[in-house]
Amino acid sequence: MSEPDLTSTQPRPVYVIGAGPGGLAVAAALRARGVRAVVVERADSVGASWRGHYERLRLHTTRRLSALPGLAIPRRFGRWVARADVVRYLEKYAEFHELELVTGVEVTRIEPAADGAGWTLHASGGRVLAAGAVVVATGFNHTPALPDWPGLDGYTGRLLHACAYREPGPYAGQDVLVVGVGNTGAEIAVDLVEGGAARVRLAVRTPPHLVRRSTAGWPAQRTGILVRRLPVRVVDRLGALVARVSVPDLSAYGLPRPTAGLYTRVRQGAVPVQDVGLIDAVRRGRVEPVAAVASFDGDAVVLADGTRIGPDAVIAATGYRRGLEGLVGHLGVLDGRGRPLAHGPRTPAGAPGLYFTGYTNPISGMLRELARDAERIARALARRDRRERRERRDRQSPQSPHDRQSRQDSQRSQGRQGRRSRRAGSPA
Repeated sequence: MSEPDLTSTQPRPVYVIGAGPGGLAVAAALRARGVRAVVVERADSVGASWRGHYERLRLHTTRRLSALPGLAIPRRFGRWVARADVVRYLEKYAEFHELELVTGVEVTRIEPAADGAGWTLHASGGRVLAAGAVVVATGFNHTPALPDWPGLDGYTGRLLHACAYREPGPYAGQDVLVVGVGNTGAEIAVDLVEGGAARVRLAVRTPPHLVRRSTAGWPAQRTGILVRRLPVRVVDRLGALVARVSVPDLSAYGLPRPTAGLYTRVRQGAVPVQDVGLIDAVRRGRVEPVAAVASFDGDAVVLADGTRIGPDAVIAATGYRRGLEGLVGHLGVLDGRGRPLAHGPRTPAGAPGLYFTGYTNPISGMLRELARDAERIARALARRDRRERRERRDRQSPQSPHDRQSRQDSQRSQGRQGRRSRRAGSPA
């Protein structure tokens, strides 16, 4: 990977902020179309978030449907790619596409360029970068989020966010409370049980939709791809039918079926939980669903049903925020929840040349949609690049409309004369 000159402004490159899957995919798609893209990453290497995930993690989407543009994921990584292999793939991807990558530089603020052409990026170390366009790809799981539980500041027990969890060894023989039953919380709970934790409780605020990762070889992801364009009520009904057939009712164990439909919950931001052992662990009593956390009191955790418990450790799988407010919040391009108003190849109103990718969590698979978005963004920027190049040529050699028409008439006349000359000189 080459080291680009960050001070170069002619022509102004496309700056891609973030060297995760989304940012790398956009940069590769742009390079394939002849558009210069510079990837700026605050960490010291690509795929920083994937490096920090827990060891057990595997993609919940299939290898074939998770590859980024221009490079397949190796078959030897298996159908469900492990976290460490995702990191290896991202490293190889950046190398294979010879991407311009700058690490250890954090872009902190984006502003419109003073001349109205492009954007100005303020970065760590006092750097000021001039961009023709910007693609923001800092990631869906950017800033760990903890609820504002009453008594949290005075809690004397051990509490950590799921982003700090790596493997179950340190919790062997301990009583652990996992808060949150999304995919991360469910998988950490199973990991703890299999790693020797003495007791694992799972605090549930809203019962999730549980789905099998694969049924008779058919991955849940493909079903998500097929139904994502259908009406919400239709998918809700289909999801309920499939759940009754494939997922046992866990109400007796403290994990009832959700009241809201599967796709209704997806539209609210909650994707289904893919079963990687949770169903069996709950039925065997190895993972105990309990009420949601209501508050903390000294060394105790108080649950919504009034129960007080004293676990050795609390692991909060309570999600992430996008963390875009400081970067672009002043531009009016975010909604009330801090998410981009426009996504993929569309740009927000009043912010031409500013793109966002990776800020949704679709049931069709995050990496698949990142790859599709990358191609769409690259096409849009390639068209923009061609248009700007034509405009620069016109400015460098200004001509009146009459001059341009005369030149075109002359070129057509010369073409006709050339064709007549070739006919006259051809053998009879």
